[in-house]
Amino acid sequence: MIKVSVFYANTPGSRFDHAYYCNTHMPLVKKRMGDHLKSYTVDKGLAGGTPDSPALYIGAGHLLCESVEAFQAGFGPHATEILGDIPNYTDQSPIIEISEVLVG
Repeated sequence: MIKVSVFYANTPGSRFDHAYYCNTHMPLVKKRMGDHLKSYTVDKGLAGGTPDSPALYIGAGHLLCESVEAFQAGFGPHATEILGDIPNYTDQSPIIEISEVLVG
């Protein structure tokens, strides 16, 4: 199992519409990826690791897929549409990491 994490930095003055991301963007990703996407989660940054520090990321989405190949097969054909939706919820550029899930 792999996890594709998409992070959005908590930059002062940046825009991030959590409602749009949760209710429109991520369902779009699920619909386009179909069975290639096993599940997804969405995080909203609240705080950093030390008292009174801001969250490093304002938001993040995590996609669980069986393999990198499954992710690519599901996402690739729809990448233009999915990535083209980003300006509808943020002015941030995403930071993407693909990792292997060892415990889940």
